[in-house]
Amino acid sequence: MEDILELYAEEYMADSPVVCFDESPFQLISETRTPIPAEPGQPARADHEYRREGTRNLFLHVEPLRGWRHVDVTERCTAADFAYQMRDLVDIHYPEATLITVVMDQLNTHTLASLTEVFPPAEARRLIEKLQIRHTPKHGSWLNMAECEFAVLHGQCLDRRIGDRQTLVQEIRAWETARNAAQARIRWQFTLATARKKLHRLYPSQSLWRTTSSACQERWGIS
Repeated sequence: MEDILELYAEEYMADSPVVCFDESPFQLISETRTPIPAEPGQPARADHEYRREGTRNLFLHVEPLRGWRHVDVTERCTAADFAYQMRDLVDIHYPEATLITVVMDQLNTHTLASLTEVFPPAEARRLIEKLQIRHTPKHGSWLNMAECEFAVLHGQCLDRRIGDRQTLVQEIRAWETARNAAQARIRWQFTLATARKKLHRLYPSQSLWRTTSSACQERWGIS
């Protein structure tokens, strides 16, 4: 945890960006009846019935300090899909960077070994030398700022019925373009100092010090 929080506290460096990465499924849902648009004094209306049109996977990259994000819609989320996402990160999104630090959870496909399984050895090595992976702790994926960006995406763009892949891509691209133009940033407030204060039970030595200190104060009246 502290490793991730210290990383978030570092200053912005264009040649060494910190990018948060995550993935999420999305259920395509179409209407069974044509919705009735809104009119003066009358809200839009839609039938409660719907039709499931399958799922798609969303890969999201976000660089919090620059206010940039990118979302790809894919059919699957295999190790190969992950490997191609990392290649795009190196060759398309950050071709001038010397090192890209990527924060992600501990999903079994989220390893640099996925690149060696997909690309020839020389190509895999080239990509790996440009990437530094930082995994969030087990059960600590909430430390990944990409989850914050996914929450914004779902709240501002995907909180409605979308029935086909083309529409999904178009809507996400419009949202992404507008948010990047505004350079919208994530205001991360959970610092290392806050973690040590609120999660002191996770620090055995600190918890022991607190217990011993309290006992000494009670026994000898030390303030």
